[in-house]
Amino acid sequence: MAFGDLLEKVGSMGLFQIVYVCFLSIPVLMIASHNLIQNFSAAVPEHHCQTSIQMNGTQSNLTQHLHPEDLLKVSIPLDGKQKPEQCLQFTTTQWQLLEGNATLLEVETEPCRDGWVFDDSVFASSIVTEWELVCDLRSLKELAQSLFMAGVLIGALIFGSLSDRCGRRAVLLWSLLMIALMGTGAAFSPSFTIYCFFRFLSGVGLSGLLLNYICLSLEWVPTKFRAIVVSIQAYCSTAGQVILAGLAYWLRDWRWLQLAISLPFFAFFLYSWWLPESARWLIVNNKTEVALRNLKRVAKMNGKKEEGEKISLEMLQLEVAEKSPKASTHSILDLFRTPAMCRISCCLMFVSFSTNFAYFGLSMDLRNFGFSTHLVQMLFGSIDVFAKILCGVMLTFFGRRTVQASSLILAGIFLLANTALPLDMQTFRITLVMLGKGCLSASSLCSYLYSGELFPTVVRQTGMGLTTMMARLGGIVAPMVLMAGDYVAFLPLVIFGGAPIISGVAACFLPEMLNAPLLDTIEEVEDRARRKEIVTIQEKRAEIVIEVIEGTRL
Repeated sequence: MAFGDLLEKVGSMGLFQIVYVCFLSIPVLMIASHNLIQNFSAAVPEHHCQTSIQMNGTQSNLTQHLHPEDLLKVSIPLDGKQKPEQCLQFTTTQWQLLEGNATLLEVETEPCRDGWVFDDSVFASSIVTEWELVCDLRSLKELAQSLFMAGVLIGALIFGSLSDRCGRRAVLLWSLLMIALMGTGAAFSPSFTIYCFFRFLSGVGLSGLLLNYICLSLEWVPTKFRAIVVSIQAYCSTAGQVILAGLAYWLRDWRWLQLAISLPFFAFFLYSWWLPESARWLIVNNKTEVALRNLKRVAKMNGKKEEGEKISLEMLQLEVAEKSPKASTHSILDLFRTPAMCRISCCLMFVSFSTNFAYFGLSMDLRNFGFSTHLVQMLFGSIDVFAKILCGVMLTFFGRRTVQASSLILAGIFLLANTALPLDMQTFRITLVMLGKGCLSASSLCSYLYSGELFPTVVRQTGMGLTTMMARLGGIVAPMVLMAGDYVAFLPLVIFGGAPIISGVAACFLPEMLNAPLLDTIEEVEDRARRKEIVTIQEKRAEIVIEVIEGTRL
């Protein structure tokens, strides 16, 4: 008996599945907070050199009596926008500037000697203001985000294979505890180095959560509800962006904000002990006794206790014998050994990289849109909600491949179109960027669902770990591309727009999974590909015969 039939017997979409999916979806509300917290915790407020007037080696009393604006005028040069330079000060006090008609010719400047003064009207505290990550140290801010993304990448590499070997539930529990502990540690970090260390480990834990909440959901729900379930969880992830904007507006100190997004994971860890292991994974890995207990538990909760009692250990053992007697021998190399698996793996890797590369490139650059950071975060979260709702509907009617390819290509077009607009058209430019980000959000939703469906059970987590690793590699590279914007302003958008278009074309080579059952073995994936090739050849032959017949008639 196939697992889908077993699931129907115990209740394929009953009370158990509803509660199970809800419990898995609650932590998803906080994923965006950890991904994007640096928009607020690493905010760079207006700043300039700390000014003081020295006379005979001691600070002059003039500093105390001089108006702050006059003190700035005689101590700090102005930039091209007639604002105080952020990283330079005069080597000597320019008293003549206090005279109304005075002008400067060539005056020597030097880097800030005594630190900086930061505007705390919007952000009371950030890692930038606390550890003065400005001027020569400004690249360290991007380093912190890249290290977090590197943690997610390494976590995908570790937890992907580990989940297929040790189970989805065990890795999920460990990941939730790791996020709680490391996130809290980051909030109490005494130095920037320790902060980066905790953020790196938070990323490792977050990767385990990302991999397992979707996989556990897919393996406990029937085929027709997969798109709905993943869409709901994607809405939770997107709603998390709005939650982050609200928390950041309320908590202006970065340590309190970091603590607020980390402490809930202790509660998530405690209630997740109730969640049972995937019965599909247990069967494939010959853990039939545990699978039988879980199936009977599900049947009881779904009001089908009698049907659950009819399932025997022999039935599950027969399923093991038919499906995957060598499930434990699989590794990441199996993703590339056979033609169909290699095509699926390569295409999904490119899709995941491009989607997250462009998505995080836009999400981590909120301050450059000319509006309040909190407002832009709220707008970006809102467009993501709308895009994912639309994507969820389209997945049900048009299929995965069409949605995946079209969302990526449209995202690229919107972002490239943005580069042709003048800088003073800020409203129109941010509208195009929002549309592009919405398409990338839809692509991300489709990608998670598609990956879970295309990889067979024996290497599902290994495959999703690989695609997640590529996604986070895109997140690591994105801040580096943003730094290129300091030299060529339009270059980041050109790169962020070009990558999705190319990957959208690659997505056209993936098999369609609309209303298709989940496969358990690599052999089933290859058989499906061969059947598809045979059907394609037969269709081509039929077309040739029709053309010959029509030519004969003419």
